[in-house]
Amino acid sequence: MTANSLQISLIQPNTIWHDSPSNLELVERLMSQINKTDLIILPEMWNTGFSMMPEPLATTMDGAVVQKMQNWANDKEAIIGGSIIIIENGKYYNRFLLVDRSGPIASYDKKHLFTLAGEHKTYSSGDKIISHSHREWNLRLNVCYDLRFPVWSRNTDFYDILIYVANWPSTRHHAWRTLLSARAIENQCYVIGCNRVGTDPNGHSYLGGSAVIDYQGKHIIEMNEQEGVNSVQIDKSDLITFRSKLNFLDDRDTFNIL
Repeated sequence: MTANSLQISLIQPNTIWHDSPSNLELVERLMSQINKTDLIILPEMWNTGFSMMPEPLATTMDGAVVQKMQNWANDKEAIIGGSIIIIENGKYYNRFLLVDRSGPIASYDKKHLFTLAGEHKTYSSGDKIISHSHREWNLRLNVCYDLRFPVWSRNTDFYDILIYVANWPSTRHHAWRTLLSARAIENQCYVIGCNRVGTDPNGHSYLGGSAVIDYQGKHIIEMNEQEGVNSVQIDKSDLITFRSKLNFLDDRDTFNIL
């Protein structure tokens, strides 16, 4: 495996509602199916479900859930990514963490909170665009509802991979597939989307559809509605070649996000 290649593994769980210990066991069991990889991605709020009751579920940046992610990263010699409920200075955040064997190496607080579920009443919104460099790759972090707002994810810094972790419901699954491809095409990048499966007590069902999509909007892998794991290797030289032939990013509009 060269520096230009990256092995990506997606974990698509049937998340157990409000039961972090059981979800930790579930993810660990699924993770045992992964051999050598560089990047392991989990869904949004993978250890609790997409809950608007953070008080009994929230953890801290030095808490047991983050420590468990660090242990997994050490065992797998990989980076682990996914969002969890974090409490910090009396506020709750839907925070996407990238963790390696040393601990959190990047964090992104969800910008676009899902008002239809009252997420904006419970959680504090992030206001920072977060990218992280890993080896030869530049990763941009986003969470679920952010997918609907292309200005927020526009590729102004030539990132290589745009990652969405989500609890995206089955009723809008067509939008999930379409928008993931659209973000890849318009930003000339690889896109990773990691979703859950199953149902929650609020009556929402989830069809999974976790995927890795190339810079032309084509699905390299796409998971079905079953719980499981899938992995794929991507190559940065392919991306560089494509951009050099069709460098649409040079013609993008220039404006500032206020």
